[in-house]
Amino acid sequence: MGKRIVIIGGVAAGPKAACRVKRLLPDAKVTVVDQDSLISYGGCGIPYYVAGDVSDESELRSTSFHMVRNESFFEKAKGVETLTSTRAVSIDRANKTVLVENLQSGERCSLEYDTLMLATGSQPVKLPIPGNDADNVFTISDLHKAIAIKEMLAKGKVGKAVVVGGGAIGIEMAEAFSDLWGVETSLVEFQDQLLPMIVDAPMARIFEKNLRDNNVDVLLGEGAEEIIVKDGKAVAVRTGTRTLETDIVIMATGIRARSELAVEAGLAVGGTGGIIVNERMQTSDPDIYAAGDCVEITNLVSGRKFIAPFGSMANKEGRVAGDNMAGIPSSFKGGVGSFIIKAFDVSLGAVGLSLAAALAAGYDADITLSSPADRAHFYPGQQVICLGLVFDRKSRRVLGLQGTGPVNDGLSARIDAAAVAISAGATIDDFGNIEMAYSPPFSPAIDPINAAAYIADNICGGRMHQIDVVEFCQWMENRDTHPDWVVVDVRHQSEAEPFIEQFGADFWITLPYDQVRERFAELPQDKKCVIFCNAGSRSFETQVFLESVGVTETMVLPGGFNIIRRMGGDWIPAS
Repeated sequence: MGKRIVIIGGVAAGPKAACRVKRLLPDAKVTVVDQDSLISYGGCGIPYYVAGDVSDESELRSTSFHMVRNESFFEKAKGVETLTSTRAVSIDRANKTVLVENLQSGERCSLEYDTLMLATGSQPVKLPIPGNDADNVFTISDLHKAIAIKEMLAKGKVGKAVVVGGGAIGIEMAEAFSDLWGVETSLVEFQDQLLPMIVDAPMARIFEKNLRDNNVDVLLGEGAEEIIVKDGKAVAVRTGTRTLETDIVIMATGIRARSELAVEAGLAVGGTGGIIVNERMQTSDPDIYAAGDCVEITNLVSGRKFIAPFGSMANKEGRVAGDNMAGIPSSFKGGVGSFIIKAFDVSLGAVGLSLAAALAAGYDADITLSSPADRAHFYPGQQVICLGLVFDRKSRRVLGLQGTGPVNDGLSARIDAAAVAISAGATIDDFGNIEMAYSPPFSPAIDPINAAAYIADNICGGRMHQIDVVEFCQWMENRDTHPDWVVVDVRHQSEAEPFIEQFGADFWITLPYDQVRERFAELPQDKKCVIFCNAGSRSFETQVFLESVGVTETMVLPGGFNIIRRMGGDWIPAS
């Protein structure tokens, strides 16, 4: 008999570690314990199953070669014993045993281990409000709930839905209801933007507009205060300002680590609520490892601890834990929070810190905004992506990258490249020299990730002076706040015309880019000029020239109209 390894948790990190150990130690006795009857499924795919992109729940539990990962699969194909519908009750560290209970029979027994691993995952936070226990109030926590939700939809029992929480799961579920099923959907978020602290206001507003354009009613700055229940069913959600009728409620208000078993066993748990592990995924007991959503890891940008509830991270951590349990030194240093989602025809991604998070962490941070084409501008089908590069002015270190774009490889390729660079502590100069594969069908000659770094370099060097995009929009909605400001539009006259018709030629001044050098004297001397173009590059060049001739009261609108029109606003003329 080889080494006895018991793994508690059978969704992502646990099965990964179990299979890795069996590859390295074929004679090891590996037992996976999980309280659920379904194991080893792609939890991040649940919204896509509800939406119909994944037709059957078994696909979330299948391998790439179409074998369902159930008890028989793990026993026959992997040599791993699985005890499903079995709850781990307690850990006896002194005697190295785990007390488990079969949830169907109630029978209890002890499993002996040489090495133990906790992969107990996370559980959703349920708002402590009246009505949260109604039958049709769901969290997205396991495959059973997903099956129940889809069954309600398929039977035509859902005409209206309320999703509480504007994070990734909430957004994905709102899309699922509205897109395939045509359900009248409201998304309620307590904060004043979607995805708070993950992305900043411009990107959040672009995504918000996209949801609204696709018939999702986005309600920001409103908290769910009560779920109104009738005959055991939720019939409405009351916020501070309105009552929303509904046939189903999805509560997507965050997660917390399932670390109770670790706490009861006397293992160290951090301030996040996650189990503390070292780079080898060892807990405070060297014979017990932990991985996945139940552990806290190091943010490689800020150095702070966080919980990363991503299947990709859980698999990496599980492999490292498996290596070390098998006696092969391996390390997991942490993460940078790489993140990407889609809603309808727009994707949103981020890595590292948002500007808000960077400022909260004490950095002297700023952000560039740019809106380049995702491939050569002359190549058919090119589309705009909007990027925000967050950096520290003092050290020039890049702290994060965020963006929106079409649902293709344009955004994800830049987020992935940034993740590698940010993990290595890359600076603005490093980002300016990142070598991306170039061919017109895939990228411009100056890649968007390089261009974003060039803008940051200009800001740090004092060559570019910009206005905050949100401040610009607020000013356009109430121009009396800065009566001495005007817009100088350096685009073609025809592009500027709708704005001139709406705001007047004295306020919205047209000065085409190729005429600036000969006509700059026409600009008003007593006004501050906000320079406006489609992407921001012509605005910056104009600013540099104007400063060279003594016109210093200027600001560039970063990202230009490409970003503004995607954010939306009542002040924008109809095209």
